[in-house]
Amino acid sequence: MKEIEVMVADATHEKYVDTILETITEAAKVRGTGIAKRTHEYLTTKMREAKAVIALDGDKFAGFSYIETWGNKQYVTTSGLIVHPDYRGLGLAKRIKDMTFTLARIRWPKAKIFSLTSGAAVMQMNTQLGYKPVTFADLTDDEAFWRGCEGCVNVDVLKRTERKYCICTGMLFDPEEHLPAKIPNEVLERIKKLEAGQES
Repeated sequence: MKEIEVMVADATHEKYVDTILETITEAAKVRGTGIAKRTHEYLTTKMREAKAVIALDGDKFAGFSYIETWGNKQYVTTSGLIVHPDYRGLGLAKRIKDMTFTLARIRWPKAKIFSLTSGAAVMQMNTQLGYKPVTFADLTDDEAFWRGCEGCVNVDVLKRTERKYCICTGMLFDPEEHLPAKIPNEVLERIKKLEAGQES
């Protein structure tokens, strides 16, 4: 396997944002699914706030994911998981997912982490991490989250069923059923500074 580094993103990674957005859009077209539309500014903010994970092969973009919080931080999603086509089949998605998941658990230890996905590979990764399939009623009722589904080709199903179900499978990780997560000390220090407002 290539030596690809997976790390918590910061402001220095903004130069990769347009490539990330293009890669996400192309992948959605290939799969024939929708995707929550995100702006350059949105992903840049995630990087600055230590709410994103990036994978790099030297200076080449290889993969990405980010974290969102909902319902006063009672719920967290790890979203936008993407691996560049040149790096698929190397187990990179799992490495990114594992780090994003760990970061979410460290930052919001009491939050329930959830996922909406139509991809079998993501369902398998979620299951290995301790997620369980749930009904949409078990997920956040935060309207801002559900607006993210507007860009999906299947949004009509979601609306027709009054948001009870759709093509995606809802999966939920309840922290009360699991042990605490581990993350590098330098990342913990950065998060403390961010929360104290010392890092921009």
